[in-house]
Amino acid sequence: MRGLWANEPRSFDIGCSIEVEQTSESLHAHVTLDRDVGIRPGDEVVIHGAPITVKFGEQLNLRRTATVVRAGPLKRMMMHVAGYLELTELYDVSFSDGRVR
Repeated sequence: MRGLWANEPRSFDIGCSIEVEQTSESLHAHVTLDRDVGIRPGDEVVIHGAPITVKFGEQLNLRRTATVVRAGPLKRMMMHVAGYLELTELYDVSFSDGRVR
């Protein structure tokens, strides 16, 4: 099955680097794909392998394989609409003191 862009597969495997840290300075997990594949709204990235566990005070760097699944046109459109609606929730903020005049 083909993706939205010409000659682009709907899903493909790619190598990735994973950095996980759980210390008093930082709690994070970052995934860096081996090349710039341009992840777009609705796309999914699935990292293969066993779950990663890091104890407090540790940092772990490892390599895995990831599968990138491109969203179809309908899902991509739904993600754009959902993003727009979530953004408009931010507009519903009042800067008044709450008193009716």
